[in-house]
Formats: sequence, C-alpha cells, structure tokens
Amino acid sequence: MSRRKGRVLAFQGLYSWDIGGNSLDDVLELAWAESDTGEPVDAESGTFARMLIAGVAEHQADIDARIAEHLSGWEFDRVNKVSLAILRMSVYALLYQHDVPASIVIDEAVGIAKDYGQDDSYKFINAVLDNIKKTVEN
Repeated sequence: MSRRKGRVLAFQGLYSWDIGGNSLDDVLELAWAESDTGEPVDAESGTFARMLIAGVAEHQADIDARIAEHLSGWEFDRVNKVSLAILRMSVYALLYQHDVPASIVIDEAVGIAKDYGQDDSYKFINAVLDNIKKTVEN
C-alpha cells in the first residue's frame, strides 16, 4: 500500500510542479501533502514519492521525448496535465526502475488515472504506456 500511496504522491507532486510553478525543492519536501491531509506522510511512501519525482525531474527531456514518440494522433502540448503527470511518472519507472515489472507500472498508472483523470484518460494512458513498454522490451 505504501508504494501505491507513494505513486499517488509523486503524481500529485509532478502535477503541481508542472502547473503550479512550485520549485522542485518545495515539491520534494512533500509539505503540501501533509497540509492536505493533516497527517504526516509515512516514511516509506514519502521516500518512494521523492525518488519518483526526482527521477522524472532528472530525466524529463528523455521521458517527454518517449511520450511524444508514442502519441498517435496527439500533439504533446495537448496532453491533459493530469495524464501527463501520470505518464511521466510511469515512463520513468519503465525506463529506469528495472526492479518493478512493467505490468505493475501500467496497472498502477491506469488505477491512478481512473481515480484522478478524466473519464477515459486511463485508456489513453494504458495505450501509450503499453507501446513504450514494447519498445523498452525490444
């Protein structure tokens, strides 16, 4: 459960970094998450979220290029910001977290999209991630 919570925190942090103009340091502190719930973020979830956020920040150009390559009929700039945050976090995991099975990465991304995204965004996210997974495996 703590990895799931960490992924949700990472998605929320990446979203706020992208649209809110928050500094990366502020996002990595996760103070915003604690103020939202009134409870401290547990250590394991927080560590995992910080690792995902920092990894995306470090490799964002490569991650965005991979996403753009696999958008069928879409322009990168038109991708919904919620979907983009989920995609960035998940593509980072597919490319750089070799200890996490791709099926888990995709399932978690779809679940987060169902909870936080627009109605059918999970289908779009699933298709993009599945295509990226195929290229990574080859």
